[in-house]
Amino acid sequence: MDLAYLRAHPAQLPLFLTHQRIRETPVSGGNICTASRLTLDDGNSVFAKTWPENDPGGIPDNFFDTEAAGLRWLREADAVPVPEVIVALPELLALEWVEPGAATPEAARRFGAGLAALHRAGAPAFGAEWPGFIGALSQDNTPSDGPWPGWFARRRLVPYLRRSVDGGALSGAEVTLVEQVIDRIDEYGGAEPPARIHGDLWPGNVLWGVDGRGWLVDPAAHGGHRETDLAQLALFGGAPHLEEILAAYQEVWPLADGWRERIPVHQLHLLLVHTASFGAAYRDAVGTAARAALSV
Repeated sequence: MDLAYLRAHPAQLPLFLTHQRIRETPVSGGNICTASRLTLDDGNSVFAKTWPENDPGGIPDNFFDTEAAGLRWLREADAVPVPEVIVALPELLALEWVEPGAATPEAARRFGAGLAALHRAGAPAFGAEWPGFIGALSQDNTPSDGPWPGWFARRRLVPYLRRSVDGGALSGAEVTLVEQVIDRIDEYGGAEPPARIHGDLWPGNVLWGVDGRGWLVDPAAHGGHRETDLAQLALFGGAPHLEEILAAYQEVWPLADGWRERIPVHQLHLLLVHTASFGAAYRDAVGTAARAALSV
């Protein structure tokens, strides 16, 4: 099996993995999926993801179809590098292989400019035409005309606040703070039309390639507010050369006044996803972000 054959016959990949000799090398695939590098007969490689076999709940419906739809939609903008979807099956996703490299200031500037162009490509509505996932959790992508503040509160904050409370990840103090942010959501701007965003753009979802570019991977793609992507890039230690990314972004599409002060509002979504998924380890981060948002 070579790459041309695989593109023409994507449904054959599971059969070849079972009965043919394809070199399969385990690689890092994040916190959810089992990932591997598949080396084909012509020397080309693809990146393959499957759901862990020992998960008693099994793979959620449409999980890989959703990721594939998001990757294709981001790639259509032809603005920032996004791996080609080569195989999208219910049980498996195979993507163009991106050889990892170093994050350099030049790569960061290219990425920032490309991200601005991606956002500017826009979206027909807030949400998307496909079901949503962020990590392993479902996400409501029902298309909406907005406006953004109410949509963000209802679809991106409240559901994960509830899941976090139900899982015992947050105390009453954090819940009160987040509820206060939700009550004030109309004060945080958001008059812009929906942007074409990655939606889960923490620094680990930028793959720095040996080609000197930053590639977008593992999206929760949808129409949203562009400041959400930029705020997420600052989480968990921040993307390499973040100020270079932001400066290049601003040159292409300047952000509205006050965007830095709104960063904690946009970060609350992903932080609540983490408390809903991983528990109280992220409790303090939620409280810190909510307090910062309320100080704006």
